[in-house]
Amino acid sequence: MYTKGRRTMTKTVKIGNRIIGGGNPILIQSMTNTKTENVEATAAQINQLTAAGCDIIRCAVPTMDAAKALKEIKKQVQIPVVADIHFDYRLAIAAMENGADKIRINPGNIGSAERVKAVVDVAKERNIPIRVGVNSGSLEKDLVEKYHGVTAEGLVESALDKVKLIEDMGYDNLVISIKSSDVMMCVKAHELIASQTDHPLHVGITEAGTIISGNIKSAIGLGLILHQGIGDTIRVSLTGDPSEEIKSAKLILKTLGLRKGGVEVVSCPTCGRTQINLIQLANQVENMVADIPLDIKVAVMGCVVNGPGEAKEADIGIAGGIGEGLIIKHGEVFKKVPESELLEALRYELLHWNE
Repeated sequence: MYTKGRRTMTKTVKIGNRIIGGGNPILIQSMTNTKTENVEATAAQINQLTAAGCDIIRCAVPTMDAAKALKEIKKQVQIPVVADIHFDYRLAIAAMENGADKIRINPGNIGSAERVKAVVDVAKERNIPIRVGVNSGSLEKDLVEKYHGVTAEGLVESALDKVKLIEDMGYDNLVISIKSSDVMMCVKAHELIASQTDHPLHVGITEAGTIISGNIKSAIGLGLILHQGIGDTIRVSLTGDPSEEIKSAKLILKTLGLRKGGVEVVSCPTCGRTQINLIQLANQVENMVADIPLDIKVAVMGCVVNGPGEAKEADIGIAGGIGEGLIIKHGEVFKKVPESELLEALRYELLHWNE
């Protein structure tokens, strides 16, 4: 439950080989954008996202062929697969029969209570968790009228109504998701629902937008929610390559102190003293360190005037000059190298960090 800006322990839910809730680490989710029916392409994308740091993956299941494809996809991947279902309850059942580790449904668009129960019965039989998802764009008309528009209160009531429907069918292996593209409405909805349920919450800002706008909205929304102890899994929804979602999610969690590990890159914003292509260099460093398993901070500075001083807070840094650069370790100048060798010299130091 949720009191005074901090949520206490939620129920635990097992999703494939991962466990969420109950104080377990917050896990990162994403969603494939391949056709799920294409087993080879979907499995390849899942494995790429897994390597980037994705913990749980969701796949759209709009057809029976997609549901059946999950069986083969599951053989080729290592992380839990969530089947995303809309409208057809038979697809939810088929997805579970073909190995889905969790299903995502909105009971409101699945149909009658009998159809929802048919899905719940199979989930119960196989002990497969159900993510109950509600979006602001699909809020029921009666709730829109009751609250005079789409509101946080309406989202919460809609979600809890659906949770109660499934609980009354004798099943409580549930995860709740309430999303809105309105950042502050989404934050308020999570604060409200966290005080009314102990089911784990999947958190995200839906339809957040492209890389820049989506990242800003997600960082603000997820930051405000997660900082209050609310949230058990997250997705940064971006219009772009799903691997960008993973990068952003990892950085949000690290910034909030909710995840450790991985190299953190800091860089100066450039100024008139900059003598090198700092923007390119900073991006090259960020890409280069993605596969280096160190829990350290790397600084990328544009000039040798302030670079060493500004890099003191970092474990290691580089600072550019005219045709040359400095390697700085623990705030002290360690080595001077030609500009063309700066990136490789940094990588060498990182790969031999503990030697």
